[in-house]
Amino acid sequence: MRRFLFLAAALLAAAGCAKGLTPEARGKGVYASYDCKRCHKIGAEGGTTGPDLTYVGFRKSADFLDLWLKDPSAWQPDTAMPNFRFNDPTRRALAAYLATLKGEAESPERSWRAISDPVRRGAAIYERAGCVTCHGKAGKGGYRNDNVAGGKVPSLVKAADGFTKAELEKRIADGVARPVKLDLKGPAPMLHMPAWKEKLSPEDISAVADYVLSLRPPKAWGDAW
Repeated sequence: MRRFLFLAAALLAAAGCAKGLTPEARGKGVYASYDCKRCHKIGAEGGTTGPDLTYVGFRKSADFLDLWLKDPSAWQPDTAMPNFRFNDPTRRALAAYLATLKGEAESPERSWRAISDPVRRGAAIYERAGCVTCHGKAGKGGYRNDNVAGGKVPSLVKAADGFTKAELEKRIADGVARPVKLDLKGPAPMLHMPAWKEKLSPEDISAVADYVLSLRPPKAWGDAW
């Protein structure tokens, strides 16, 4: 009986402490308790099965993250992310924590800078910064966005046909804060391109541009000159 009372008191104390935490702090606890690092990486810690989350709060809003966590497959039907069926307070706290992750956990050395080939270096940044979570593996696209033409984030496979390298560097650096709405009276699209000049050096942005330009498949016979 004494042991039971002690355990009950400990649980009540823990609950009281949790109530005094910010949503972000509670969300960090949720991240740990659900062992999210088994699949996701933040900084140098975690797995690589799922997307790198080091910059997730820079590229995604808390509102989007909350929507995503509510039912990942409802937003992206072919996602490997399971639905954990979080209750509302737990899900919102986790989204609030993820929204704080804006690259602060990145090592000052930035591991990709050890890669001499600019295209390979750009590919590493593309994965690390999370460009892959919107534009897809090898820039093939297919990821949903709301209230935009086609309903999806643009593919990058043929970016070389529409942009010079300088134009592409500027687009990456400045971002696209306000994607064009399909329905002008509708809501703003959930996803947008952030201004990566706030997080990446000009040399890093140049490498990402080199990688994106390399995605253009060889022109087939009969393509326009």
